Amino acid sequence: TTAHLRNHLATPRHPASMHAKQLASYTSASPSDKEPTIGFIGLGQMGFHMATHLQSKSHTRFVIYDTNQQALANFQAQVREAQEASSITIARSPADLAEQSSVIVTALPESAHVKQAYLGGKGVLEGLRPDTLCIDSSTIDTTVSMEVSRKIIEAGGRAVDAPISGGIMGAKAGTLTFMVGSQSEEDFARARVYLERMGKNVVRCGDLGAGQAAKICNNLLLAISMVGTAEAMNLGVRLGLDPSVLAGIVNTSSGRCWSSDTANPVPNVIASAPSSNEYEGGFKSRLMLKDLGLVANAAKESKTPLMLGALAENIYRHLSNDSEMAEKDFSVVYKWLGGRN
Repeated sequence: TTAHLRNHLATPRHPASMHAKQLASYTSASPSDKEPTIGFIGLGQMGFHMATHLQSKSHTRFVIYDTNQQALANFQAQVREAQEASSITIARSPADLAEQSSVIVTALPESAHVKQAYLGGKGVLEGLRPDTLCIDSSTIDTTVSMEVSRKIIEAGGRAVDAPISGGIMGAKAGTLTFMVGSQSEEDFARARVYLERMGKNVVRCGDLGAGQAAKICNNLLLAISMVGTAEAMNLGVRLGLDPSVLAGIVNTSSGRCWSSDTANPVPNVIASAPSSNEYEGGFKSRLMLKDLGLVANAAKESKTPLMLGALAENIYRHLSNDSEMAEKDFSVVYKWLGGRN
């Protein structure tokens, strides 16, 4: 159980003086010989942009790993184009990356990927150096997150869960929100240095697993609000309203939400929204379904009733049965509902 894992994680702490010395070295914006080497695993749609910001704002050697060789090549080429003298190393495996890094950031799609990256063959734990800070920004099952954190700490490393909100647009702009769970304020302070290079808001939500808990609550509300926005916009258009006019009214009235004012599901209402790009370049519907599954697991474990959440999960399950819509941004629910331009 969550409580059991938290109790199990109560390992002896380092002396305060040691933490002070460590924090001084981690917060230094000094040349690469003084700042720890950073390893980054997961160059997907979110991770690629996160790694771009982290690398460009750090003064150290940067090690990357992904199972997608093209993503690795693209990242390396991008850095070389921006910097004549860059220090990018492609690791052979997560273990190889860990052997070279003092800070490791992971941004992976699902629980299974995180477990494989850390605990699998040639995983991070096989090469983990003492006191390495592992920051997992994936959105995964809270119990899996705490299991991986426990293994990292038992192996002599430090762990924080730091899932993100803000989508691909936020990742590109460097304005992400990080919801952090950490065993101590010291671990949070150490991680915050790197998270602030990739985002705008970094909030400690509590102990290990708290970041994951905050993230799934946020995505529960996000899914519900997107379905509601899609229904309202669809109704308005079918009643003869111009979608841009309706969106303008909603966004200056009590119905305003991120799903309406930033990622409106009606094409051509907001130029930067995925809906205006054939629903490409956003948060995939199948991943929203995955997150709603995490919500359902957490609700069952905590004996929390879900009404709208269960309905939203059912909607995205039906939507994701369409192989094309499953790969589109989750605002495609407007099109699934029969929305009109």
